[in-house]
Amino acid sequence: MSELIRTGYTPYNIMIKPAGSLCNLDCRYCYYLDKADLFVNGIRQNHDKNFWENFVQNYISTQSSTNVSFVWQGGEPALMGLDFYKWIVEIQKKHAGNKKIENVFQTNGTLLNREWCSFLAENKFLVGISVDGPQNLHDIFRYNKQGKSSFKEVMNSIELLRKCNVDFNTLTTVNSLNVKYPLEVYQFLKEIGSQFLQFMPVVERISGLDKKNRPTILHPNDGDNLSVTEWSVNSLDYGKFLNSVFDQWVKKDVGKIYVQMFDVTLANWYGENPGLCVFSKHCGDNLIMEHQGNLYQCDHFVFKENYLGKFPENDLLEAAKSVEQITFGLNKEKLLPGECRDCEFLFACHGECPKNRIIRSKTGEPGLNYLCEGLKLFFQHVKPSMDYMLNELKNQRPPANIMKTFKTIAPPPPFANHKAAKVKVGRNELCPCGSGKFYKNCCRNK
Repeated sequence: MSELIRTGYTPYNIMIKPAGSLCNLDCRYCYYLDKADLFVNGIRQNHDKNFWENFVQNYISTQSSTNVSFVWQGGEPALMGLDFYKWIVEIQKKHAGNKKIENVFQTNGTLLNREWCSFLAENKFLVGISVDGPQNLHDIFRYNKQGKSSFKEVMNSIELLRKCNVDFNTLTTVNSLNVKYPLEVYQFLKEIGSQFLQFMPVVERISGLDKKNRPTILHPNDGDNLSVTEWSVNSLDYGKFLNSVFDQWVKKDVGKIYVQMFDVTLANWYGENPGLCVFSKHCGDNLIMEHQGNLYQCDHFVFKENYLGKFPENDLLEAAKSVEQITFGLNKEKLLPGECRDCEFLFACHGECPKNRIIRSKTGEPGLNYLCEGLKLFFQHVKPSMDYMLNELKNQRPPANIMKTFKTIAPPPPFANHKAAKVKVGRNELCPCGSGKFYKNCCRNK
């Protein structure tokens, strides 16, 4: 991969923050609101047309791929206003040449109306919309600046997206509370029409609150074995959440509902590029550009230590292929602790995201992923099903065949999940083997 990066043959991506961390919501677990402190002039919408046309032209011209993807994020990118994106689309057409332009728009869904949705449909934007489950779960951490519910506005936007035939997917954070209700969350997302589901585990450490009562997120390298926030998901709970959703999906929804975590797991099982940096061997192909042109190494590494320069003073391609960025991407593999290198599921996990490598291994090495325990539980649980679907793929048959023959697949042997994950289970907790019995009445006695 390093050679491909150095010669410039690999496409690179930039996630664009046109309004910085500005947002009309005040989500409790947001890791981006405190980024305003990085900018002397604060966060504001950037409506400098010369800046944006230079960016669009440079980004398109430096891409080696014929498909060029613009990913608009925030904060809340809709705060730029609809006219901004109408103009951007025209500028993209002006500089596209023979390349195909795609736009991805990640939103909290509270500012969309019919005019917005008609535009998104007409210009074939892929919309990602954030929703954490039914209202009783969504509203726990996702509220506006007045502390009031955002759920109704999100549901109205999803209904409009569907009516206007806008392609959309859902992004659901898995936090300390909704992790307890995996089937309720999964069923709800299906009911609102989502056919592509992303689950993002919340893992955060803070050094306190700033003057505006915003949590100040710690850099992943700021010590290890420090406590995570109260809204962060427990690792083992996260694994159980994934297992519960997977058991429903594999019986009824393969080929109908696309769960990103399951897709990338099957890709790694097959030995293909998973298409998601979190579970790839290396990372570093997804930079961030802030509203003022500041470039950073990753969405989760917008810190002064990860600053790559400022556009247009610094060329986009040069930043993407710089030694600093290459090293950042290769360190994902290079800095793995021995416990990861010896793990049977390294091929499926690759140490997950470096931003979550905040604990020590059993031998005291730094850099173990906070989610390791839960991910092991998940990979062990899905192994029989992944092996089956892998065999179908190799024989040029659809993986969805697993739904027809699911009952004939031998379940993992008793205690297999618990043994592989090496987790401690309380006698009155559900047994990890999936029997539905309490541990004391199941594998504890085997």
